[in-house]
Amino acid sequence: MNRPANLDVLLEPRPPSPLQEIRDDRFERYGVRLLLKRDDLVHPELPGNKWRKLAPNLRAAVAGGYGCLVTFGGAYSNHLRATAAAGRLLGLRTVGIVRGDELAGRPLNESLARCAADGMRLHFVSRSDYRRKTEPGTRARLLAGAGAEGAYVVPEGGSNALALRGCAELGRELRGAADVVAVACGTGGTLAGLAAGLGPGQRALGVPVLAGGFLGREIRSLQTLAFGAPAGDWSLAEDFHHGGYGRVPAPLEAFAAEFEARHGLPVERIYVAKLLWALTELTASGAFPPGTTLAAVVTGRP
Repeated sequence: MNRPANLDVLLEPRPPSPLQEIRDDRFERYGVRLLLKRDDLVHPELPGNKWRKLAPNLRAAVAGGYGCLVTFGGAYSNHLRATAAAGRLLGLRTVGIVRGDELAGRPLNESLARCAADGMRLHFVSRSDYRRKTEPGTRARLLAGAGAEGAYVVPEGGSNALALRGCAELGRELRGAADVVAVACGTGGTLAGLAAGLGPGQRALGVPVLAGGFLGREIRSLQTLAFGAPAGDWSLAEDFHHGGYGRVPAPLEAFAAEFEARHGLPVERIYVAKLLWALTELTASGAFPPGTTLAAVVTGRP
């Protein structure tokens, strides 16, 4: 396979994403300083943690001579969209294995339509098969059904050892900038890498956007795979998922809209709104002592 001409342009090291201080009395009254790590600005088409996770995998796929990427996600997956965009930019074929075979006969939502427009072939599978996608036999059957045998496989959410090493750079960019660095979590890969990259005395805080209480085990497993052992000081705040992935109840929507109006910033609803809500509530409860500097990682755009 010929090396894509725009590989270096897409995957070259990016300058650190900016840190933006937010003046907000919901934090200042408790003596807490809030910074936003604007990772939504790190790449125009692969924003935030998607670029950090995908770039090392894309390099490996191209170096290995793969002509096709296959990955997994739900109907509103930002990871599917990012993978489809990366494939278009690099001239690689992409296949998305999508949770929910009941969606196959329905019109595509905006997220999946964007994937299709970027050239991704969508393959819908049952929810029971999707839950078992990491089992070798089930995965082989799903890849065969999608016509993706021999493709480079990127796991759901992009979280693997290569991705964690990419996300560790995010932590290194934030060394010395904050006492606590917080990020919303789906599969846990961004938090796992971020925590490993932070410096001594810094703590990473993850806000899961899914219910279930399973992420701690996943993060430890991912870190062991990537670094040989659990790494960094991290914890989870698991009570802010608002009913589960993709759920944006009216109070959360109102909070996000008010934050946008107050600060003139777009707030992505599935991840970033839940993160900012959690930090507001935790600050009010006294979870952060006066003098704490918080950095919230903005992982994507609406």
